[in-house]
This record gives sequence, structure tokens and C-alpha cells, in this order.
Amino acid sequence: MKISIITVVYNNHKTIQTAIDSVLGQDYDDIEYMIIDGKSTDGTMDVIRRYGKAISQVISEPDQGIYDAMNKGIAHCTGDVIGILNSDDVYADPNVLKEVMQVFAQDPELDMLYGDLVYVKNNDLNQVVRRWTSKSYYPTFFEDGHVPPHPSLFVKREVYQQVGLFNLDMRLAADYELMLRVFKLNRYKSRYINRLFVKMRLGGATNASIKNIVRGNQEILRAWKINNFKAPFLLMPKRMVKRLIQFAR
Repeated sequence: MKISIITVVYNNHKTIQTAIDSVLGQDYDDIEYMIIDGKSTDGTMDVIRRYGKAISQVISEPDQGIYDAMNKGIAHCTGDVIGILNSDDVYADPNVLKEVMQVFAQDPELDMLYGDLVYVKNNDLNQVVRRWTSKSYYPTFFEDGHVPPHPSLFVKREVYQQVGLFNLDMRLAADYELMLRVFKLNRYKSRYINRLFVKMRLGGATNASIKNIVRGNQEILRAWKINNFKAPFLLMPKRMVKRLIQFAR
């Protein structure tokens, strides 16, 4: 089975190399690696070009933001399974993709797989600041404030073909809406692996400002509405508690 990994990037020459090395260093042979660049101007493409044909496909052109770039990557993928690794992130070790694909191979009916994630300091990938340990999906998973760590999520390409891509009306929570759509609305078969998949550098647009945090929460509530669900009254407090627990670990 082939796995497609997508990295989207815009003006991030400082960390794109670690993301690329993380993918190319995986101990799995059948990897299609795609980089979608938003027409960077800071030297990011100079770093990418150094890898030549080791990267399956590079698209560098203006886009409408990170989710538009992800959609573009998914549309060009040919793998059976698709994963998305941000340009600030790295896989926890060289065996991640091999183990992911072993699980898919063992269960042909499996549609999605996810694991755990840690947030690390920008200048030290080994300095853990926050641990995001997930759990197996169950009917009130989202109601209880849970959500799979999106960078640790691997989805069969046919799922995207059936339910669609990221909703570009959302600027900060399109990943949440997509996961609500595939897990809760469409009930695709998933499996949680209690294993660290991704190291994620601190940052991200959603937490960049109070304004973005508020807007992100508003988009999360809207995600419930557009999927014809009523958001629980205590959803946001529960999500806040989950986040505090992650820091406390």
C-alpha cells in the first residue's frame, strides 16, 4: 500500500528542512511525498529544491491559506492513505509510517487511524511542553471535549473522495470540522494507537492571539451547526479542561 504525505508551507525556511528529513527518513518504502508551497519569498523553495527528486511532487503557487493548500495536496495524491505533516512538525521516529501502514494492511475495512502528539519548544524538539494523549473514538467523543490530534491522523484517500475536503469558509477550525464530519456524521471506522506519532513545535495560527482563539471557538461551534448537530452547552469548558490536563502531564 502507498501512503501519501503532504506538507504545506509558506515562508518557513527555518524548519521546513526538519519536516522533510523526518518524512524522507521513514523506514517505509512506498511513500509519495508532496510539498505544497504558497509561493514563499524567504528562501523556503531553495531548501526544498536541494532535495531534488527525493520529493515526489512540489507545487509552488499562491493559495487561499493552509486549508486550501491541504486541499490541493489531497487532490493530487495517489496513495491509498493520506497523512498531513505541517512544516513545523516532525514524526516522532523513523518507524511511524511503517507501523501506521501495518495497521491498515491488517484491517482492510479500516478508514482512519490516529495516535498521540506532543508540543515541543521551537528550538528543541526534545523539550516537551504539552502532551496530547488521545483515546479511542466513542459516540460522545466530541461532546466530551475530545478531538483527534490532526497531524497524527491518517485517512484513506477514498474517504476524502466521498465526504469532501476542508471547508474553506473556515480559516482556523476547518480541520475540526472535517474530523467532526468523518468521525461523527459519517461514522467511518477508526482506530486509535496509543503511540507518539508527531512532535509539533509550539505556535499555530489559532493560538496566535486572543482574537484568533475566540474566532477558532466560534468556528468550532459553527462546525457543529453545519453538520446538523447541537453543540453541548459545556463543550468549550470541557475543551479547556482537556488542554490544561495536557500541560499538567
